[in-house]
Amino acid sequence: MVNLQMEGFEVTSAADGEECLGKVHEVRPDLVTLDVMMPRLDGIRTAARLRADPRTSHLKIVIISACAQSADLARAREAGVDAYLTKPFDPDQLIRVVRGLAIR
Repeated sequence: MVNLQMEGFEVTSAADGEECLGKVHEVRPDLVTLDVMMPRLDGIRTAARLRADPRTSHLKIVIISACAQSADLARAREAGVDAYLTKPFDPDQLIRVVRGLAIR
C-alpha cells in the first residue's frame, strides 16, 4: 500500500474484514482493497457484505490473493468485486488497476 501512497492516494488500513466494515463508514473511501486471507472475515465475504449494504454498494473493490484458484475467482465474481490481483504482482499493476477503477 506504500506504493499507492507514493502515487498520491490516501490509504487507510484495517486489520481484518470486520474492522474494514466499520472503517468504511468512518473514512468513506472510493475504493477498498481486500486480501482473500484475512482473520475473522475473509476478503470475499467482506466484499459481499460491502455490496449488500446500500451505503457501501457503490465502492470499487479489488481483491488481492496469493492464489488464483478458480473457486476463489468465482466467489469473488459472485461477490461483485471489480478486480482480482494474484500475488506476486508488480506494484505498478496495482496502481494501474486502482487508477482505472477510480476514474470510472
